[in-house]
Parts: sequence; C-alpha cells; structure tokens
Amino acid sequence: MRIDYHTHHERCGHAVGKLEEYVQRGIEIGLSQIGLSDHMPLLHVDPAQYYPEMAMPMDELPRYVEECFTLKERYRGQIDVRVGLEGDYIEGFESQIRSIIERYPWDYVIGSVHFLGEWDITDFRQTHHWEGKDILEVYRQYYDAVSKAAATRMYDIIGHADVIKRFGYEPSPEQKEERIALEDAALQAIAKSGCAMELNASGLSKPCAEMFPSQRMLTEAIRLGIPLTLGSDAHDPLKLGDHLPEAEALLHELGCKQVAVFEGRQRSFIPLNVDNSGV
Repeated sequence: MRIDYHTHHERCGHAVGKLEEYVQRGIEIGLSQIGLSDHMPLLHVDPAQYYPEMAMPMDELPRYVEECFTLKERYRGQIDVRVGLEGDYIEGFESQIRSIIERYPWDYVIGSVHFLGEWDITDFRQTHHWEGKDILEVYRQYYDAVSKAAATRMYDIIGHADVIKRFGYEPSPEQKEERIALEDAALQAIAKSGCAMELNASGLSKPCAEMFPSQRMLTEAIRLGIPLTLGSDAHDPLKLGDHLPEAEALLHELGCKQVAVFEGRQRSFIPLNVDNSGV
C-alpha cells in the first residue's frame, strides 16, 4: 500500500489542478489512499490586504468539503479518498481554528505552523523578514509555536515539523546544541499530545534540500514512539507522490515498519511500503 496525505489544489491560490485531477492522478500512480488537505482560510490577517493567493476564501470552505466527499464516493473501490485540512496553528486564534475543525466531518487535520505573527516563514516572497534577525531566536519562536500546536490536541498530524529551515536560514554551527534542544522539546510535546507527525518529502525540492523533518529529528521521533505518516505536499497533480520512495526508504532504514492512516479522525496503521521502484 502507498499513501500521500498532503496535497493542495487550485482553491488555495498557489497550487494548480482540480481536486478530481489529484484523485485521478493518484489512481494512475498506484496510490492506495490519497489525502486531500488544502489550507484553512486565513483568520488572523485581512486576505484583501495581505499577500495574494495564500489560502482558499472562507466561502469556498464548504464547497471544498462537499467536493471532497463527492469524490470519496465517486472513486470508492478505485482509491480511498481521505478528506483533510491543513489547519494553520496561530497563537491567540485557537477558538476560531477549533470552530472550523469541529464544523466539518474531517478524516484528519494537519496542524502546521506557517505564521509567526503576520510573517509566513514558508513564503518565498517574505524571506526579507530574516534580515537583521537573530536566527536562533526565530527558531525559538517557531518551535514554541509547534509545541503549542501539539498541546491544543486539535490536530491529528503535525505537518512539516522543521519547515523553518526551508530557505536555508539556520543557526550557526556553534548553536547546534541549542537548536537540537529546541527541536527535541517540540518532539516531546508532539509525543505527549498523542498526535502523529508527517514525513513531508517536499523539502528535497526546496533550498534546504532535506525532508521535513530531518533524519536526526525523525530518528528521535521514532525513539519517542510518535506515529508517522507520509505526504508529498504536492501543489500540482503531476507532482503527487514526488520523493515518496525516498521517504519510504528512509523510514525503512530507520526501522519504521508502519505508517498512520486516518478515517473519521480515527487513526489506524498500514505496513510501510518497501517497494521503492517508484510511485
């Protein structure tokens, strides 16, 4: 069995392709399960005044959910469609986030930290915010947010847990111990929360050239017993499944034998795919 639990489509504004194109592509490349997991609408900034094309408009959310469930039924027997949401964690907006999560019958919700205040640290248009910053302090703020996201227990999966490294801004080698301490504190918070964590393969195609999270963090997550799942973070149907063979191979190398899957927000496990002939 092969899964991909992290995908985005045209509604979010910075991806291409319709939901059905992702499902059809999933069938074409032999996925057993595909998770549809587009971005939650923006809550803490005015979409009209912020950077364009960041997330689906709020009035599109019910249409997104309805279309996902329509596809789940339409393709039943060909591929298992899982209906998800990537729900940004934004400190101070927990009640609004929880309201969105509780409003719909998701199969799973990914909790990701993209924003530190109004700065989206994953947006290539906003890398200028790093200028003049104490990088270790930014990492401290980021991992504090990841820990708080896990502690809310609103989420089923913590997404791309070390995405802060995406553009190659990293603490100095002399600060390695402090960085590891921050990463491990976040992993301990995830383990305590009981939620799963994804191995997001998309980092291999980003400036950091490393999956999210790093092999070191992944090894520690396995030691802590954190359940793991897989996602390509595809923003184009043709990129669905990208780098998943490498992700599966790494999990296998580290001794992981199963991955988490979800339906109706209930977690179960399937054997890790070890046929790395390609997706």
